[in-house]
Amino acid sequence: MAQNIRKAVFQDLSRIAEILVFVKRMNYRPIFKNDSYSFGELQVLSVAEAYALPDIFNHIWVYDDGIVKGMIRIEGKEIRELYVDSFFQNQGVGAELIEFAQKEFSVDFLWALEKNTDAIRFYERHGFHRTETKRLEEGTTEYLILLEG
Repeated sequence: MAQNIRKAVFQDLSRIAEILVFVKRMNYRPIFKNDSYSFGELQVLSVAEAYALPDIFNHIWVYDDGIVKGMIRIEGKEIRELYVDSFFQNQGVGAELIEFAQKEFSVDFLWALEKNTDAIRFYERHGFHRTETKRLEEGTTEYLILLEG
């Protein structure tokens, strides 16, 4: 196992939520243009509470080198989420998380927002490729695309 990656523990929840909230605001607000969601619904406490549920929490791994810098949620062979704190992006954290998922769980697919081109390029650099399969992101007019590894 990668030396900086470990199973999430309860004490990680606030840091995981903080990463999710701020990265989602930075990356998704320009796409969805929904301030009531970005600054109303999307709050650290409510995200931490939602991620404490076993169905989610039991599938989370974190990158921790003394500071939790990123997280990945793996279910079966799917990467459900991969987020790296904006301050630590482009430092190999995401690469280690995805390589861990590929090695330890043989992940072979994920869904990404079609307009999130930076994420898609990242996944392509790590062996995933776009397919023609798309679906609407629930409750929005934006599409997710299937990437396979």
